[in-house]
Amino acid sequence: MLKEKVESLLNKALAERPSLFLIDFTISGDNTIRVVLDGDEGVNLQDCIEVSRAIEHNLDREEEDFSLEVTSAGATEPLLLPRQYEKNKGRKLKVRTDMGEQEGTLAEVTENNIILEWKAREPKPTGKGKVTVQKKQEIAFSDIKEAKVVLKFN
Repeated sequence: MLKEKVESLLNKALAERPSLFLIDFTISGDNTIRVVLDGDEGVNLQDCIEVSRAIEHNLDREEEDFSLEVTSAGATEPLLLPRQYEKNKGRKLKVRTDMGEQEGTLAEVTENNIILEWKAREPKPTGKGKVTVQKKQEIAFSDIKEAKVVLKFN
């Protein structure tokens, strides 16, 4: 019953904030409610506070003892939903599939796959030396085991 009530409140809170979307929602055995959000323009502290209040203020602690945690998806967390890929277009990703790992810039997101682009040094077709070539790889969402944004610190 608690799960259905929280789910309903959460859906209502997210419907009022269309740029936010749910990544994860769990309730543990000791009634610890954990909500992980992401957003098309990111998630700020105020977003977390508003969603938290929308849930907490509509639950009765007399009825059900609970603790509530509303957080944003961390920068080091894997991408889980196509909407997260869309939000990260133009950023560098590290994508792991059964075929190995590939790093590249997320160039495109379609309904079923992503397209990564990167530059590589390859031997010249004729003569000595190397040449820089632009590479492109299409990867189906179903083939992705894990994808993370590569953080760059200058």
